[in-house]
Amino acid sequence: MGCPRSGTTMLQLMLHRHPRIAIPPENRFVLPGYLARRTFGDLRRTANRARLASWIVDRPQSKFGDLRLDTEDIRARLIDGPGDLGALFAIVLQAYAERFGKPRWGDKRPAYLNNVDMIRRLFPTAQLVTIVRDGRDCCASLKEMPWQRRKDIASLAAQWAYAVDCARRAARALPADSYYELRYEDLVADPDGTLRDLCGFLGEQFDPAMTQPSEIAADAVPAGKRWHSRTRQPVGRARAGSWRTRLTADEIALCETVLRSRLTALGYEPSDCPSPRLGQRLRYAVADSERRARLVRQRVRTLTSRLTPR
Repeated sequence: MGCPRSGTTMLQLMLHRHPRIAIPPENRFVLPGYLARRTFGDLRRTANRARLASWIVDRPQSKFGDLRLDTEDIRARLIDGPGDLGALFAIVLQAYAERFGKPRWGDKRPAYLNNVDMIRRLFPTAQLVTIVRDGRDCCASLKEMPWQRRKDIASLAAQWAYAVDCARRAARALPADSYYELRYEDLVADPDGTLRDLCGFLGEQFDPAMTQPSEIAADAVPAGKRWHSRTRQPVGRARAGSWRTRLTADEIALCETVLRSRLTALGYEPSDCPSPRLGQRLRYAVADSERRARLVRQRVRTLTSRLTPR
């Protein structure tokens, strides 16, 4: 998990290189499926499991095709499966791991960071890993993404702040054996040592192949995701701190002013920069208020989820 453009895909590939772990491309059935769970009915009934199976394997929006699994085999497994939503999702993810002869599966999507409670309800024994990156670098990368181009730097800074706040809540709420956090900058500077520590948390032996995720990027990253093209290159530090040349002076001023406390808490040193203009501060205030409103809605949704059977 992590803010988009924090290195979640690179970390996914590193873990997928482990001889015992498989992590597929991002899917669009776990979170949407949880939110839509009442529409499937009682999953202890075969007909309702069949409805869920079709919703997963037949909808292009679910990204099931990116897993390259046999559609009818998975459909049959789901129909014959248990009456638990998380266990049914696990059938799909486990089948992906079986493609590579691996016993453990994982999953990756930045949005899981904003939905930790849902993930814990679906997979109570899951180990959750968050990758954190300098907010200035995240903003610099986000503003280049095709789906973010209509957003200004204030909205992008608020997005990073929201992700960091979600990570802080997860760190406080989850037991030490269920939550792990690492920094992008440490990972690219010392892949060997950082991944050894991560493997210790996961209860796995480190494998040196994990430090070479580019070896599998062509097969593991869907070709249409052109914004992940750098995953096909060796791990390096070139993009760490690249905000200095990728952001304008005004953008740096805003990020360092509104994100200062979070940046310093995570070990990122602000530079000497002038104060941002009033208009920028006002735009961030609006974006931040929208972020806070989303947080309130999420907390309401979380409470409702806890009161609603899976």
